[in-house]
Amino acid sequence: MSLPAILAATSADESAQLSGIAGWVVDVMEAIGAPGAGLLVALENLFPPLPSEVILPLAGFTASQGNFSLGGAIFWTTLGSVVGAIALYWIGAALGRRRLRVIVDKMPLVDLHDLDRTEEWFDRHGKAAVFFGRTIPIFRSLISVPAGIERMSFGLFVVLSAAGSLIWNTIFVLAGYFLGENWHIAEQYAGVFSRIVVIAVLLFLVWWVVKRIRRNRRSAHEG
Repeated sequence: MSLPAILAATSADESAQLSGIAGWVVDVMEAIGAPGAGLLVALENLFPPLPSEVILPLAGFTASQGNFSLGGAIFWTTLGSVVGAIALYWIGAALGRRRLRVIVDKMPLVDLHDLDRTEEWFDRHGKAAVFFGRTIPIFRSLISVPAGIERMSFGLFVVLSAAGSLIWNTIFVLAGYFLGENWHIAEQYAGVFSRIVVIAVLLFLVWWVVKRIRRNRRSAHEG
């Protein structure tokens, strides 16, 4: 199906926003095929504003039109996810714990004790964090960085990232495949989920900052 027909399936209030992104995504997949979908997902890991919630359903829809196979769409998008995760892993590894501690030590409202507790938590739950983190917006990309900083076993990291990404990608590629011209429905539900996660994270950050400010004030009065 042509690009105008695809965009026509998008709701009127979102068409202006999605037409550019969706158009570019479709152009890449039409030019390169399934590997193009993988390339886009790899870029999405490095540039989160490029939404997988659009790329994956569109990859499934494009597969349903016979441009490439469903299995190819899932394989290449998962490979792209792993490649993007590996890039972020090595960025974290290059940063390293020593540089991170220097940065944290200079940050307001954060002290090295917080970092020590975070590292202890990652030591205990790092495997689950990497696996499940690949299925949660925002954390899908970010979780690779602490894995690199803590130098999680590279082979284990790749396996966990691939498994978690396979689940996320398969759900949305299949949704796009079976929804056909209504592929945007999957994007809409994913968008709601993403907003819920963002709100939850913001609320947590506000709670954490308020708690830290109160603690610092109490310490100042006691001192």
